[in-house]
Amino acid sequence: MLYGRDHELRQIRTLLTAAAQGSSGVLAITADAGEGKSALLNQAATAAGPGWRILRCSGIECESELPFAGLHQLLSGTLEHLDLLPAPQARALGCALGLCESAGTDRFLVGVATVTLLAELSADIPVLCLIDDAQWLDRPSLDVLCFAARRLGAENIAMLFAGRREFTATGLPELRMEPLDSTAATALLADRWPGLTGERLGRVLGDAAGNPLALLELPRMDLDASPAEPLPLPLRLQTGYEREIAACSAAARTAMLVVAAEETGDLALVLGALRRLGLDAESLAEAEQSGMLTVTERRVSFRHPLRRSAAYHGASFTRRLAVHAALADVLAADPARSAWHLAAASTEPDENVAAALESAAIQAQQRGGHASAAVAFERAAWLTPDLAARTRRLVLAVETAAEAGLTARALRLASATEALDPEPVYRARILGVRARIDFEDGSLGKARRLAEAAAVDMAEHEPESAAWFLVEAGRIALTAGDRAAFDAIGARLAALPLPEEAAPLAALRGARTVFDGELAAGIALIRANVEFSRTVPVDAIGIRLAFVLQAALIGDMAHARLLLVELVDLVLARGMIGWYPSVGGTLAIAEMILGRFREAEATATQVARVAADIGQHNRVVGAEGVLAFAAAIRGDERRCRELAERNLDAAPGDRNAIDTTHFEWALAVVDLGAGRYEHALARLTALHEQPNLAHGQWTELLSDLVEAAARARRPERAAAALAEIDSWATALAEPWAEALLLRCQAMIHGDGEKFAQALKLHAEADRRYDHARTALVYGEWLRRERRLGEARTHLRAALETFDRLGVTPRADQARNELRAAGEGSVPEPENDLAAVLTAQELQVVRLAAVGATNKEIAAQLFLSPKTVAHHLYRAFPKLGVNNRVELARLDLA
Repeated sequence: MLYGRDHELRQIRTLLTAAAQGSSGVLAITADAGEGKSALLNQAATAAGPGWRILRCSGIECESELPFAGLHQLLSGTLEHLDLLPAPQARALGCALGLCESAGTDRFLVGVATVTLLAELSADIPVLCLIDDAQWLDRPSLDVLCFAARRLGAENIAMLFAGRREFTATGLPELRMEPLDSTAATALLADRWPGLTGERLGRVLGDAAGNPLALLELPRMDLDASPAEPLPLPLRLQTGYEREIAACSAAARTAMLVVAAEETGDLALVLGALRRLGLDAESLAEAEQSGMLTVTERRVSFRHPLRRSAAYHGASFTRRLAVHAALADVLAADPARSAWHLAAASTEPDENVAAALESAAIQAQQRGGHASAAVAFERAAWLTPDLAARTRRLVLAVETAAEAGLTARALRLASATEALDPEPVYRARILGVRARIDFEDGSLGKARRLAEAAAVDMAEHEPESAAWFLVEAGRIALTAGDRAAFDAIGARLAALPLPEEAAPLAALRGARTVFDGELAAGIALIRANVEFSRTVPVDAIGIRLAFVLQAALIGDMAHARLLLVELVDLVLARGMIGWYPSVGGTLAIAEMILGRFREAEATATQVARVAADIGQHNRVVGAEGVLAFAAAIRGDERRCRELAERNLDAAPGDRNAIDTTHFEWALAVVDLGAGRYEHALARLTALHEQPNLAHGQWTELLSDLVEAAARARRPERAAAALAEIDSWATALAEPWAEALLLRCQAMIHGDGEKFAQALKLHAEADRRYDHARTALVYGEWLRRERRLGEARTHLRAALETFDRLGVTPRADQARNELRAAGEGSVPEPENDLAAVLTAQELQVVRLAAVGATNKEIAAQLFLSPKTVAHHLYRAFPKLGVNNRVELARLDLA
């Protein structure tokens, strides 16, 4: 029986009931040491009963740097089910758990695989995952399990995390346990220690302060031997345990120390280490008889983590060294784990140990354990006697920590490395890491200067590497809208001693030519670069993306979209989830510009989720810029303003100009849709007048400016934007650009012939949204010219498209114009099939309609197959279909 925990038990029972009925859930329980977290988990297991599959793991402090150790504990009894997973997921999870070698597994693909595996396991019976001492889980395991927990949906899965107060699980519902009140504490003592009365009862109640473990343990200890001043409770309990340990023989104490230092509780390993220390199983038996340990057929563990802590930290320094050395010897066949124990047994630099630990770091990287690898590289560095080799390993630690999102650790190690006065190449790599961190933090100016400084350090030794640093600096300058900095970087890049055909030189040459006003020549160079991107090795995602982005620079979003879809497929297939927010976020922008608003919204929603999971906060902002624009297009002014104002208010002075433009543009679209033309014109004009922003990728923005000026009857204010659109359309010689120009000219000058030409070119370019916009303004012009029959034809076409795309403000405009043109019966919004679905349901049914299986859909959308099935179950009635065959016949565009 648990005293004083009725509230917590009710929440757990509610969670279990919902999971048993097909609605998965999660709860993160936090409390101080000894307050009953583990007891609550045990009660959950009892409440679930035999009709559940129960998976358990527990974080262990000395194991917290071993990648995926916790996940291996949790899933160790389920590995025969790996063949139920899609091949990339099965490979990622298998490699993470040490079942195969890997050239690099992203831990978030491991997370997707974990979701899929748990969903498969829950197909027959509900699954309960119990994760204890979560504050000590290794970071890769914690990332994966939290990732999985946030994606639970229609499975029969319940997850309970339990951890100390310092444990945080972002995005998971939390339950904070408090100490027992006096009534519950007294009842607990009366039950367990009925003979405790009077002064000793009061002493225990006072010193325990409602901590259940203290209430159970303090009565057995010598309270009179405690200091006059009470100690903090966890330390007080540890002190009591240390006295209990001291009462055991030296052999039993050593056995406890071995169990405390061995991270898995493997009985065979513990016995092997004891033999190397000259002891046998009797020492372990004595430790078990003392009540400190629990020994089963294959495993040995402490009854409570505080007992482990007391056994380890209460031992002498020399005994700990000896135990770690013995464990390293036993683990000789497992070099990675052996290396950690060798490191713990080392008191001075040792190149052999450092090299072994570096190998362990590389192995951790290959399994996706970048956080663990960073710690291993760092420990290896400090064990390295040679200064140059130490610096090299520290640089690896810095870079790996940054890749793992451990910004504070990366910056601390960067400072430590810089204090060693590294050679220029290493200093440049450190500066490159600092630049990336500052860029993700939004400090664009500082990030650019650091990337330039890295190029200076690298230039004499590795000119091509220096050139790529300058390319990165140039990209940052473009993002910030800093033309002067971009020009200066381009000049420095051109001055490097590189062959004329070197790829880094081409990376900025096209953009520089465009900015110099030579549009046709610059566009030709950029188009060549975009084609070159296809020849870049598939593993060089960053370089490929840098070239693909140039298609967006000249507004060639159709080509950019095709290449970005390929890149998204590539990063998903290879498990390179860390690249997904960059690639997917850019794809969402391309979809937005092309008028594929539902696709843009679905992709941006997914990007925001993944970016938040992996700490790429700038990518979250970028995705929310697309979501703000999508809300504006739908006419959801409240949502648009909420997203825009939150991000614009929170943005530092050194802003990402592209993200800022998207939010401001979205607000202007809201004003256009609401008929506030002067407001829209003012906002769009301000964007146009900002230097270096309104280039090829903003021609659609400039067309909105022209429309606002025309509707506000201020055509003179459209002159500059119209001239710029004209220049770009001429240089691009693309149907979509020519169509935009013709529409804008027709709106300003009232030219029906140009409206008609624009409609034809929109159709040729497959731009449905732009076609409908032109049909709307053409219909308005025809109505004013009293050509009512023609006007109604174009207005009906516009209305149909706007309704299908969910562009409510434009659809309302078309309806009003139709009525004004004498339409007898203006159709109300049809039940657009795609519009009745949520963004995620739409993604699922579109993939299902082209034949993708639930597993394939789940792999692409980071869901479980069962959640995919749930989305289809909800979508079928909305769409009026009964199966996938009927789904494939629907128009879900």
